[in-house]
Amino acid sequence: MHAATAQTAREHRLTLVEVLDMLVGDGLVAQMDAEALLASQARKPEDIHPLLLVGRQKWPSKLPPHRPLGAEELTEWLAGRVKLDYYRIDPLKIDFAAVTAVMSSAYATRFGVLPVQVGLREVVVATTQPFLREWEKEVAGILKKEIRRVVANPADVARYLVEFYNLARSVKNAVQSSGGHGGGSSLSSFEQLVEIGQANNRQYDANDRHIINIVDWLWQYAFEQRASDIHIEPRRDMGVVRFRIDGVLHQVYQMPMPVLVAMTSRIKILGRMDVVEKRRPQDGRVKTRVASGKEVELRLATLPTAFGEKLVMRIFDPEVLVRNMVELGFSEQDEARWKSISGRPNGIILVTGPTGSGKTTTLYSTLKQLATPEVNVCTIEDPIEMVEPAFNQMQVHQAIDLGFAEGVRALMRQDPDIIMVGEIRDLQTAEMAIQAALTGHLVLSTLHTNDAPSAITRMLDLGAPAYLLNATLLGIMAQRLVRVLCPHCKAAHPPTPEEEAIWDHLVAPWKVARPPRIHRAVGCMECRMTGFMGRIGLYEILLMSPEIRKVVSADLDLARVRELAIREGMRPLRLSGAAKVAAGITTLEEVVKVAPPADDEGH
Repeated sequence: MHAATAQTAREHRLTLVEVLDMLVGDGLVAQMDAEALLASQARKPEDIHPLLLVGRQKWPSKLPPHRPLGAEELTEWLAGRVKLDYYRIDPLKIDFAAVTAVMSSAYATRFGVLPVQVGLREVVVATTQPFLREWEKEVAGILKKEIRRVVANPADVARYLVEFYNLARSVKNAVQSSGGHGGGSSLSSFEQLVEIGQANNRQYDANDRHIINIVDWLWQYAFEQRASDIHIEPRRDMGVVRFRIDGVLHQVYQMPMPVLVAMTSRIKILGRMDVVEKRRPQDGRVKTRVASGKEVELRLATLPTAFGEKLVMRIFDPEVLVRNMVELGFSEQDEARWKSISGRPNGIILVTGPTGSGKTTTLYSTLKQLATPEVNVCTIEDPIEMVEPAFNQMQVHQAIDLGFAEGVRALMRQDPDIIMVGEIRDLQTAEMAIQAALTGHLVLSTLHTNDAPSAITRMLDLGAPAYLLNATLLGIMAQRLVRVLCPHCKAAHPPTPEEEAIWDHLVAPWKVARPPRIHRAVGCMECRMTGFMGRIGLYEILLMSPEIRKVVSADLDLARVRELAIREGMRPLRLSGAAKVAAGITTLEEVVKVAPPADDEGH
């Protein structure tokens, strides 16, 4: 009899009574609270998982540190109680195609399970019902692999069960509908097919509902994961989808090539690009809404490669683009120096740094603060990064001979107060920017150089006369982005001898005291085990003083300029990074990775 009851006790669905009894038994929940919840649920059918039901109450734990018992905390507790591993589902690390092939969606739903990893010898299955095990032998027998059970949040399992299976279904159906003409058609023949079909059906299978589903899922997913860029890359057999999160690329999914081509076509249609033209790069933009109702802009850029078109989508979140200076990473000193030049009525301000170092964000945030109703702010960009109602924005069109130089010339007749030029690439644009500054306008622009002093050299190299630079240049700011340590898991520790050596090298030749403790990345569920969350800027601001103007000439001595600038208060990027390390915002490795190497700073 005892054996029979043990058997029934083992094979059953989790009930609210059982969960509450265990919580009360472990001293996490008060008996009174448990009885009140049971009484309120007495007449309601139990279609909600008991953990989610208890998690909604947000009861603080009776045991120290008295954390609120949400669904995640309760799942972790249950995993320990039934002696299984706790698993937090990270969709970025899951191979949808492999896990959805393990069992059908109906079967997974019936038992409240979701395959999350498929290896050579074992399959990891997340369960929400640890006492239901009848499926285990069945699946192990079919797959000829071991089954390892883990416990996951019921809300995540329910959500991803739908998402993963829907996505896998959409991809499969899309392959079938596009490959009906010989499923595994090669890339070249598929491309031909698209081209042929273009005449009578311009949007060949790009408007297929399965493709629409995949593209919608991709965007939604990218917004959730805080991605800054989406890369859709064709390969010989399988296409690859990757997200850039906090400056690092993560592979998300592999798509069959016919599906990838159709996805690219779909996105090109939405971005009003020429779908037929696949031989030359194109630019486009799409505006979409996230689940919360907030608008997000995507900038599209295609590139013809050996295996087809590569598409990169840059995601612009309006809230990110227009932030105040402290949020961007400016120190009080940096902000004061930056405002001293951006508040001037006329002159040129340059922002320098490599691609993806946040120059646009800095310029937009600065312009947003300057764009009061009393001033006319005009920009000329290639392409317009973010549509901002407070500015008058114009886009470069090389096809009709509207470059930066022509754009500035046109803007000069528009009675502007502040002009932003997307980038100074040639002498013509540099001359127009100087002309605009001489005629009483404030000009902001970007340059691609390593640090602030070398921007002067770059302008001289383009052919701008030294006397005109001296007359117009107000200041230069170089910037870089470093990853910010996750606030939930970063750990402080005394620096090791190696770290002390890196610190000394970083701040040399300055004698900056070593911080007693520095932080390192640990990794938790919040930051997806990376140890970082978000990025912040490092800045180096050079102000053009009378002393510096004296040494700016055709045969400029860069070391001399750097020495003078430092003497007058310019903090090099490395020192700005060291300050962020001492404040526990980032790590030494991050700063060393992006800051220009130490040279003879003025020595």
